[in-house]
Amino acid sequence: MSFTDNIAFLDATAQAELVANGEITSLELVDAAISRVENLNPQINAVVTKMYDHARDAALRSDHSGSFGGVPFLVKDFLAEYAGIRFTEASSFLKDFVPETDSELVRRYKNAGLITIGKTNAPEFAIGATTEPELFGSTHNPWDLRLTPGGSSGGAAAAVASGMVPMAHGNDAGGSIRIPAACCGVFGLKPTRGRVPLGPHFGDVFSGLVAEHALTKSVRDSAALLDAVAGSMLGDPHIAPEQLRPFVDEAGTPPGRLVIAFSTESPTDTDVHPECVKAVEEAVRLCEELGHTMVEAAPIYDAELLWKSVTTSIAVGVAWTILDWERRLDRRAIEDEIEPFIWIMREKGSQVGAPEYLLIQQDLQRITRQVTAFFRDHDMWLTPTLGQPPLPLGSLKYTGGDPFEVRRKQASFSPFTQLSNATGQPSMSVPLHWSDDGLPVGIHFLGKFGDEATMFRLAGQLELSRPWAYRRPPVSI
Repeated sequence: MSFTDNIAFLDATAQAELVANGEITSLELVDAAISRVENLNPQINAVVTKMYDHARDAALRSDHSGSFGGVPFLVKDFLAEYAGIRFTEASSFLKDFVPETDSELVRRYKNAGLITIGKTNAPEFAIGATTEPELFGSTHNPWDLRLTPGGSSGGAAAAVASGMVPMAHGNDAGGSIRIPAACCGVFGLKPTRGRVPLGPHFGDVFSGLVAEHALTKSVRDSAALLDAVAGSMLGDPHIAPEQLRPFVDEAGTPPGRLVIAFSTESPTDTDVHPECVKAVEEAVRLCEELGHTMVEAAPIYDAELLWKSVTTSIAVGVAWTILDWERRLDRRAIEDEIEPFIWIMREKGSQVGAPEYLLIQQDLQRITRQVTAFFRDHDMWLTPTLGQPPLPLGSLKYTGGDPFEVRRKQASFSPFTQLSNATGQPSMSVPLHWSDDGLPVGIHFLGKFGDEATMFRLAGQLELSRPWAYRRPPVSI
């Protein structure tokens, strides 16, 4: 195995240290990552837009500054616009669009020294718990190519799990970082609402449901990257509480004795696979061994109302998304350019009046108050990330009928993740368990609003106690 192959197994922090110490150049790192993408992507289909020439030029010009100076990176083809590079949101309606300016998040990635080598796959307009867009085709799970990598950041998770890059951008409106993290056996944290800006085009997306961050190999990478990009822009509608010190310092700090509630029952009364229950039971024992107080309990809220409110909000968000793009492109979308699932979701969302939409937001705010009260007595809530291990590709695909029924099926696959999008609380999927047949099963933690610090402390402790970096899927470097 070559030197660069060995480096591929290191996290982004370690790779950046090698560049800073002169042990390898940024161009060598970038070329090695490009080679891995070229070797693995034909099987996985994680990367849909290649930026190789751009990346090599950036690597040659890199001064190695920033917390990840010279490290190769992938950006999800949704929300984060990169000037001069095709931006599609996996929709034929946008397949020829090239933005002229960077999103603020992309600008901050560049300031952190990251070298973007390409863009990753997602479902159309990032709506869905699987990554199977018609424009680019399905992304395959590197643990088993027959299975979904999750969604909507499925391309990012598959790329990190297979070793293409050590970390990749993702975003999350109902689990879109944490679902693929669980399916692909990587770490995925959704930050507090307002922690990472969505400008300059947006203040929030879907009334605050959407958060930006990443899929990573290690906890410290996630923490350091959040340090690099966190902080509001002037005029942002949501501002997260100020962090007291760098998150990367928290990742290496013991969390102390926490009170952690746990549950294995689906809030929506759907079945939870025995392997997911087993994963929670093992996580509870591990947390007890680490000195935490474990309490079998769960927040009390109307889960059916939450599902209906979030799903309707997303439908309205789809209608708004297409309307926004029609205005930016100065032309109307036609049905042939939009997948049937999204087209019908748009129609359903367009039928929701403004007073009804505001009533839905009121309901979500009431649920938020109910749920956050639970965290007066508990530091976190532990559950499975998903109700089932990764499903076969096609299981969650729209095949006609009411699109809300597809959303309900997806919610039964992921019954635990959408709550934190509604409440704005931070949450994470930690890869602590693998099934007997070798599939990753994520553990989900929901934390207090604004308290990513405690989440990184616990995640770092869990990673040290039950390391996962040595686990590599069958389809990897």
